[in-house]
Amino acid sequence: MYDSDRGIEELLTRRDGEDFSVEWLAEQMRAFVDTHPSWEDAIGRFAVYLARDDD
Repeated sequence: MYDSDRGIEELLTRRDGEDFSVEWLAEQMRAFVDTHPSWEDAIGRFAVYLARDDD
């Protein structure tokens, strides 16, 4: 199990059943990068991955 899996499981547990918009997610990602600028590249890559996931 990767460390990210623990975070994903926590997200699923804490936010289960909630609906949120892409705008909300984008704002959360921006706030995270503002707080943790060293993660800017990873968050940018993740955003592109989500944007291009058309399957």
